Amino acid sequence: MSDTTAVEGEIDYAEVMRRLPHRYPFLLVDKAEDFVPATSIVGIKNVTHNEPFFPGHFPIDPVMPGVLIVEAMAQTGALLMSKTLDVAVADKVIMFMSIDGVRFRKPARPGDQLRMEVKVIRARGDAYKFRGETFIDGKLAAEAEFMAMVVTVPTPAPGPAA
Repeated sequence: MSDTTAVEGEIDYAEVMRRLPHRYPFLLVDKAEDFVPATSIVGIKNVTHNEPFFPGHFPIDPVMPGVLIVEAMAQTGALLMSKTLDVAVADKVIMFMSIDGVRFRKPARPGDQLRMEVKVIRARGDAYKFRGETFIDGKLAAEAEFMAMVVTVPTPAPGPAA
């Protein structure tokens, strides 16, 4: 029997799927914890040997591409924004705007768990600036500052009648 009681500040995989438009193989957040509206969140990504990028990056010594670690931090920030602003993914999307000061300290490999600690530096309406740090086994693996904003998805024009 499973416990369906939600823990305050936690976001399970089902809610991640409702709040982010990304899907396999590009959804890079499994769950989140320590969510504080408009302030901070911790995203979790379990890196497995089944990730689609490992056969080519690199077959003998698999390493998660650094850009995907940054994308995982950005998705964590988007999750914070989505829940804080209660963004409806049916007609809105949170877009990555900029990134600064990226540093990679430790490679991510199969079996690692990324713990992405994202804090809001500034928020103005639908635009947020974040500071993100990703940890593996308590050690800093990557860091960056980045911005994102909520954008309305254009409604497609109706097609010709059949």
